[in-house]
Amino acid sequence: MSITLVATPLTKAAFAAFGTVIEPFNDTEKTALNCYDINNGYATRHHAIAKADIEGGEVGMSIFIAKPRSMPIELSVMEYHPLGTQAFFSMQGEDYIVVVAAAGKPPQSAADLSVFYAKSDQGIQYNTGVWHHPLLALNKTSAFLVVDRVNGEGNNCTEIDISDWKVQVVV
Repeated sequence: MSITLVATPLTKAAFAAFGTVIEPFNDTEKTALNCYDINNGYATRHHAIAKADIEGGEVGMSIFIAKPRSMPIELSVMEYHPLGTQAFFSMQGEDYIVVVAAAGKPPQSAADLSVFYAKSDQGIQYNTGVWHHPLLALNKTSAFLVVDRVNGEGNNCTEIDISDWKVQVVV
């Protein structure tokens, strides 16, 4: 028997325990946060929406090409990065699924997982140590800009196999 989890819309409030949603500030946030006009008024800078945090090593920008998953999506592995944050942003205007669990001890069951539906104009940054499933692209092969720790001493990726949980995700 499998367990089905339904993805909920990705919002800043719902995702806050796991990291940051990378999207422009809303009107209320603009006045309270770093948002200001630049380039002689032809652009608005939504400053430092997310900040890369790494231990040792360097911050790098990479492109991951993710193959699409068909519904229902069967979850297989969870991973975390103990030495830095990791950010993803769709480069091709494609929606995607985000599966996370709290930082710290590994998730023990599907009950520990939260599933979000990210719109094409939303990026995410996982906090250091947050458990997450690898990229879950929808519809077509998609490129993602990834900002994370690219080198340095120590293992920055730990994985656990969850395929025996028989968890699937739907939208």
